[in-house]
Amino acid sequence: MTGKILIFFIILIVQILSSPTSYDEGEFEFLESKMHPPFSARAARDAMQNSAISPDELTREYWLNQAKATIAERLTLKKNNRKAKNIIVFLGDGMSHATLAAARNVLGNENKNLSFEHFPYTASSKTYCVNAQVPDSACTATAIFSGVKNNINMVGLTAAAKYDSCSDQNNSSMRAYSIAKWFQDQHKSAGFVTTTSVTHATPACVYAKAANRDWEGNQRVRESGCDDTIVDDIAEQLIHGDIGSKLKVALGGGSRFFVNTSTIMHNTYGARTDGKNLINEWLSAKPNRKFVKNREELMSVNTNNIDSLFGLFESYFMQFNLDVVHNNWESIYPTLTEMAVKAVDVLSKDKNGYFLLVEGGRIDHGHHFTQSRYAVDELIEFHKAIETIKNKVNLDETLIVVTGDHGHTLSFGGWPKRGNDVFGVTKGSFGPALDGNDYFSLSYANGPGYYTHRKAGARVDPKTLDTTGIGFNFPATVPAYVETHSGDDIGVWAVGPQSHEFRGVIEQNVIAHLMAKAACVGAYNEDCQN
Repeated sequence: MTGKILIFFIILIVQILSSPTSYDEGEFEFLESKMHPPFSARAARDAMQNSAISPDELTREYWLNQAKATIAERLTLKKNNRKAKNIIVFLGDGMSHATLAAARNVLGNENKNLSFEHFPYTASSKTYCVNAQVPDSACTATAIFSGVKNNINMVGLTAAAKYDSCSDQNNSSMRAYSIAKWFQDQHKSAGFVTTTSVTHATPACVYAKAANRDWEGNQRVRESGCDDTIVDDIAEQLIHGDIGSKLKVALGGGSRFFVNTSTIMHNTYGARTDGKNLINEWLSAKPNRKFVKNREELMSVNTNNIDSLFGLFESYFMQFNLDVVHNNWESIYPTLTEMAVKAVDVLSKDKNGYFLLVEGGRIDHGHHFTQSRYAVDELIEFHKAIETIKNKVNLDETLIVVTGDHGHTLSFGGWPKRGNDVFGVTKGSFGPALDGNDYFSLSYANGPGYYTHRKAGARVDPKTLDTTGIGFNFPATVPAYVETHSGDDIGVWAVGPQSHEFRGVIEQNVIAHLMAKAACVGAYNEDCQN
C-alpha cells in the first residue's frame, strides 16, 4: 500500500512540473505591456511641454551634475564625535514613505525635499511589536523611548505584562524606563510637545506605564475593573509620577482628563470621576510654574521667569491645522512650531542639557479616516517645525532625530504624469481603469473611504464626486470604520553629535540606545567618563 501511495505522489509531482504556465505567450505579453505601459508619441510630446518638468531635466548633463553634486556634498561630511548635550526627537505619527512622497508634491514638485530629508544620516527601522506584525503607537513609542520592544496597546511595560492587568501595571519588574528618566537621573531636563492629547500613547511612553493605552483618565481605569486609587491613570502619572512630575514642558491637548465632571474647559466638561483638578495640583506642587490654555497665553509666556510650562489647548486632540486655518482659529490654537519653540526656550535654560519629544501626532489621524489632505498637511506642519528648531539650536551639541512610529496603508500609484495633482484623479499613461472610470493616485487598503467610492457593488465614477473638500475621503479597498496601520519599515533621519551612528536597517528599539549612547545617559553613562 505504501508503494502505491509513493507512486501516486511521484506521478502527481511529474504532472505539476510538466503542466503549462497559467498564461500562454500571447496573454503574458499582453499583461507585460500593462505592467509597463509605454507612453504614446503624443504623451511624450506633452511631457516635453509639462510645466512641472524643468527643461534642464531633459538633458543628460543635468542628472550627471546633480548626482556629482550630491556625492561631493557627502564627501565633505565630517563625523561629529562629541557628546550630545541635548537630544530632540521629532516623531511623525503614521509618517509612511508614501506620505512623504505626497507631501513633496504638495510643496511644489516631486523632486522637492522636506527639511529633514537634508539630514546627512539615515536608517530604516523595523516596527513590529513583540506580539503583533503591525504595530500601534504604544508599542512603537515604548521601543523608541525605552529601548525595549513590548506588546501592542501597552505603554512603558515589557512584553511580560498582560493587557488590562491592574497588578502588572504596578509590577516594577515589568517597567521599561524611558530616555526621559535617563536624562532626569543625570540632572538634565526633559519635556514633550504633541498635537494629540498629552496622555495619548506616544507622549505617554515618555513618562508613564499603562497596561492599557486607553487609561488616559481615572474613569477608564475604573471601567476596566481596576481600583483607581491603586492603579494610576496616565494623566495622574503626568502630574504626580516619578518622571511626569519632573518634566519641564508638556504641551498639547487633553484637558478633559485633568479636570472633574463639574469643570468646563475648552467648552467641554471634564471626564475625571474622582473629583480631582490635576491642573491645580500641578500648579501648587512647585513654584515658578505656568499653565496656559490657548495660543495667546502661550505666546505671552516669558520663559525667563518660569521653571516649568504646562499647556492644554483642547479638550482632547488639538484641531487639524487645515481646520484652524479654514475657520480662522489661529488666535486660539498654537502651531506645532510655536509649541516647539517655547519648549526649547524653557528646556535650554538647563545648562546640563535636555531631552525633548516633538510629535506631529495628527498625521496618523488623517490617515485613519482616509482623509489624505489632513494627513499630508499635518506632515508639512511637522516639516516646518523641524526646520525652525534645526536653525534655532546648536547642532554641535544637539542631536536631532526624526522618525515615524509606524506606517499606514496609503498607496501612491497609477502612473500619473509629472505635476499631476496628488489629490486628484489620473488616467495614467494607458487610460482609465477597466471599468471605464478614472481613479485616484492616492488610495488605502482599508478604511471608511470604501463607502464613498463603492455603491451598489460598483466603483463610483470620480467625476461625480466633489473631491475638493479638505475632509474628502480617499478610496479604500476594504470597508472599515477606520483605516489600519501598516507593517512596513519607517525612515530615521539624524543630524548632530553621533548622528553618523544612525545607519542601516535596525530594530526600532535600537533608536533609544543610539540616543542614550550619544548623550551618555542610562546604561551608557560610563561611556563618557573619559
